[in-house]
Amino acid sequence: MSKTSVVERDKKRDRLVAKFKEKRSALKKIVSNTKVSLEERLAAQAILTDLPRNSSPARLKKRCSQTGRPRGYIGFFGVSRIVFRELASNGLLPGVKKASW
Repeated sequence: MSKTSVVERDKKRDRLVAKFKEKRSALKKIVSNTKVSLEERLAAQAILTDLPRNSSPARLKKRCSQTGRPRGYIGFFGVSRIVFRELASNGLLPGVKKASW
């Protein structure tokens, strides 16, 4: 189980990304548009760098919904590989069965 503080920090990042999503995307469009004047593009870039770092989607880390484990995450089920194996072995995941060949 991950530390509670780490999980809460990631939840805070999720909230910040959602809060600044529209503003960040609008500024990125201005920065990448070559038809806009250079001064406006530089001003948009300055505003973009002033936004909180944790509002960037690249800083998000997917975590297991049950344990908070950041590694071995299986996105379709939303759990780590360890929890996935345990749930599958107990028959709690419909349509998942152990392979045998």
